Amino acid sequence: MTTAITDASPIHDDSRERLARLEGIAGQLLDRCRDAGASQAEVSCSEDHGLEVNVRMGEVESVESTRDRGIAVTVYFGQRKGSASTADLREDSLAATVEQACAIARHTEDDAAAGLADAELMASDLREFDAWHPWALDAQDAVSLALAAEQAGRDADARITNSDGAGVGTGTSLGVYANSHGFVGAERASHHSLSCALIAGHGEDMQREGWYSYALAPGDLDPAADIGRRAAHRAVSRLDPSPVATGRYPLLFSAEVARSLIGHLLGAVSGGALYRGASFLVDAAGEQLFPDWFAIHERPFLPRGLRSASFDAEGVATRESPLVDGGVLQRYVLGSYSARRLGLATTGNAGGVHNLEVAANAGGFDELVRGMGDGLLITSLMGQGVNTVTGDYSRGAAGFRVEGGAITHPVDGITVAGNLRDMFRAVEAVGSDVDPRSHIRTGSILVGGMTVAGAD
Repeated sequence: MTTAITDASPIHDDSRERLARLEGIAGQLLDRCRDAGASQAEVSCSEDHGLEVNVRMGEVESVESTRDRGIAVTVYFGQRKGSASTADLREDSLAATVEQACAIARHTEDDAAAGLADAELMASDLREFDAWHPWALDAQDAVSLALAAEQAGRDADARITNSDGAGVGTGTSLGVYANSHGFVGAERASHHSLSCALIAGHGEDMQREGWYSYALAPGDLDPAADIGRRAAHRAVSRLDPSPVATGRYPLLFSAEVARSLIGHLLGAVSGGALYRGASFLVDAAGEQLFPDWFAIHERPFLPRGLRSASFDAEGVATRESPLVDGGVLQRYVLGSYSARRLGLATTGNAGGVHNLEVAANAGGFDELVRGMGDGLLITSLMGQGVNTVTGDYSRGAAGFRVEGGAITHPVDGITVAGNLRDMFRAVEAVGSDVDPRSHIRTGSILVGGMTVAGAD
């Protein structure tokens, strides 16, 4: 059985030739748009290849190989916009796509915020960030890795009674964005994952938990056996939960769930939510939201960063900049359309943020647990109880009781509630135990004094 994870690439890597072909298609489409009378146009072309396998209880459940491609065309006639897309690269299909986009634009209303991002903002320093690591993995070797992860987990503890399966995924993506300013940007990236989910206990006392590894290079994945054993440990550790009384507790959000708190901040400071008035942080730029030591910086140029890029989805040059510094919200997260709607300038975030880093002010996980005294460690969150308009927060949760700076027993079936503004101000510590599996890079976050609804 093959279980080693190697960083081998295919013998023949034709990615640059395929990117060149996509660039050629983008150029042809822009020419067609100009000939059709469009005052501005933009084209996105993509190709994705992937392999996904899943096993359960030592048997193969699924093997899926994917090959997808897409072409999206957007045209502007003044400030009227039309878009169309296709996956067919034949000449007549490409011509029809341009015609459809133009027809839509001619029948839409003027939108004062419509149009390409300003030409002077286009990126000129186009680089790669070590994101291309295709994996020469066939289906049988992928199955072997998944089986190894699952078996290691099932063997790790006699209390593991069932499996929810293990999986391996690998894929590559190529993308080209071009517009009528003359900008052409090409990107290529790979992505790989290995996961396992196990069930411990019997009857009503069963607990399900899992673990996964995600990386751009296969050599950066955790070993299959380690993933299985960690999934087993997490499942077993949740057996025999004890109730917790309703009250107010300090909450330590473990790193893998702490990033959701930063995600709620991003949702509230994104341009779409702001110009629709659907955010509790409207007009909050320049406001103290967090303690004065708290900081979040955007790092788009990290080597092998999960969201590193020289340009955003509109070709605008990305840049390193603080989102929060000294606890103060420094800016919003804007593309050109939302920026115009708000009377502001794009922040180079069309398509999202690029590698956010939350600065730590504390040590690792064990130090945080010791320092919190009595409270709750939150390792799992359920439900969607977050109101982005008001900031009200209420989610089901599970984790562990912490007493005297030590984890004492698992808890589940609780609800944690508060308001995001209050939660942000109540952040007491950010740990150095960064979870590397997301472009939001944060350690565990300790929030003082949240309401917890328990057994009573």
